[in-house]
Amino acid sequence: MSQNAFARAYHSDILYSFSRSPTAIISAIVALAIIAGALCAPLIAPHNPFDLATLDLLDANIPPAWSASGDPRFLLGTDDQGRDILSAILYGSRISLLVGFASVLFSLVIGVTLGLISGYVGGRVDSVIMRVADVQLSFPAILIALLIDGIARGLLPRDAQDSLSLYVLIFAIGISGWVQYARTVRGATMVERNKEYVQAARLIGMRPFTVLRRHILPNVLGPVLVIATIHLAVAIITEATLSFLGVGIPPTTPSLGTLIRIGNSYLFSGDWWISIFPGIALVLLALSVNLLGDWLRDALNPRLR
Repeated sequence: MSQNAFARAYHSDILYSFSRSPTAIISAIVALAIIAGALCAPLIAPHNPFDLATLDLLDANIPPAWSASGDPRFLLGTDDQGRDILSAILYGSRISLLVGFASVLFSLVIGVTLGLISGYVGGRVDSVIMRVADVQLSFPAILIALLIDGIARGLLPRDAQDSLSLYVLIFAIGISGWVQYARTVRGATMVERNKEYVQAARLIGMRPFTVLRRHILPNVLGPVLVIATIHLAVAIITEATLSFLGVGIPPTTPSLGTLIRIGNSYLFSGDWWISIFPGIALVLLALSVNLLGDWLRDALNPRLR
């Protein structure tokens, strides 16, 4: 059975499309390399930027190793606190990916749930959910994330803000991105609920929750996966933007956005490596995920086959 499933996957249209797309292959290699480096950061990172006992302020602002005044211990140089930039990028990518995946999952669960309810129930429930979605669409996602982050920081005790900043950031980014899932799923659900197999399930007395879970949800997940892939890149950039503005991850945690913000203060003084290398890592990660999302959208579109 597993061999048959493997054979079907090997000869599937999606795998064939992937093998014929150099952009998708290169993007997948880059994304997997960054993800593998982030997951294996404790094993492959030359230093641990979280271990304060290993940091030395005398090692601050050392240029990359190939420079005249570089140090072979720090391949990409160090920041203002003496943290190795390469190690900070590897550990910072873990935070960016964690925030990205968690916020996308949070948005997906909320958006798909509300979209299924709105499209299946209709009436006033549909009107209320869609009006809330319309109001949220009138504001930029980054502004909503900033607003939610500010409200949460105002309600939380000051001594608990840094320890809970990661969860607040995930919630803020996640709650600002559920609308696109809800609108897409709502439209697909309104089409599926009038088909014969849904009508037959109703006639035999199947509960609405079971109809949504067994019959409608599997048929609306295709567009959701495409949105989630593209939204992952947006969530990673949003996290970096909030951290760059100083309202995301605290400065003691070396996320990509925090490193770019720290390096921006030293950019015009000649210490360009503090912000340039984390910026390159952020661009490569977001671009590779975005290109994979574009390929997946085209691969799942039957009109383009």
